[in-house]
Amino acid sequence: MAATSPDVAVVGHFSADSIKLPSNAKPYPILGGAAAYVSLSARQLDASAMVISKVGADFPKTYLKRLRGEGVDVTHVIKTPEEATTSFELTYNQDLSSRTLRLRRHGSPILPSELPRFLHAKAVHVAPIADEISFEVVAQLKSCGDLLCCDPQGMTRRFDADGNVACCAQLDRRILPLVDVFKCSVDEIKVLTDKSELNQAINAVHDFGPKIVIATMGTAGSVFSVQNEIRRVPACESMRVVDPTGAGDAFMGGFLAEYTRKKDLFWCACVGSASASLVVEDVGTRFFGDKAEIYRRARVVYEKEIKQ
Repeated sequence: MAATSPDVAVVGHFSADSIKLPSNAKPYPILGGAAAYVSLSARQLDASAMVISKVGADFPKTYLKRLRGEGVDVTHVIKTPEEATTSFELTYNQDLSSRTLRLRRHGSPILPSELPRFLHAKAVHVAPIADEISFEVVAQLKSCGDLLCCDPQGMTRRFDADGNVACCAQLDRRILPLVDVFKCSVDEIKVLTDKSELNQAINAVHDFGPKIVIATMGTAGSVFSVQNEIRRVPACESMRVVDPTGAGDAFMGGFLAEYTRKKDLFWCACVGSASASLVVEDVGTRFFGDKAEIYRRARVVYEKEIKQ
């Protein structure tokens, strides 16, 4: 069997979601999951992308068709007709500053035996959304890429009987020494480390092993840290904000597309910021902008910061 060698391989569930936005009376059905946002964002910058995921019979065929049409390799998306696709209901408040998240259906975990046998990517990004990835899967993925990245969001979610979601600090710490790039939101990193101050939280993650730590802050931009040197990355300006869902994942798609080309780390983060600023301009995964506009927005931030 030929080796599978994409620039970016994303591991995590796709989801069939419903988003309730204040701008529309009816909810929007969308293709969701970090794997969708990261892979499609990377493809906008001509990076090759593949996804390792698992979906049920209820997963719309049009979603896979759309991903293929965008050039995402979905060969390793496992179809389980007897099981459900992971599905969330997202409800935003009036000014889009917060949301409630409810799990409607829970797909089955991705197993070590279901990973491709001959995968070697420039970057492997572990992006679970509902605790579908175990330490054993991450350990096996460590040898499948030049760079192992992780967004632990789905590893820290817990669900009550009604599917309501809460973030907790229960993360399998064995994962962290395997990871080269660790990305999460500011709120998540503080919960995970039990540190109320961001710099202390970032340094606590570094102590476990990750060389690069990225913390996203929504409209306030992001910060990244390498070798304990922390640098802020301003948010790129959006034309409008329709749906904030997936902005952090679009950031990682843009970041990794450039990082696999061995670009300057701050430039990679600026491209990530530009990618995030575009995805929020429409609902769900409908819109990622184009390459020229991503790079234009990234240059605005990059050149402004370099000149200071």
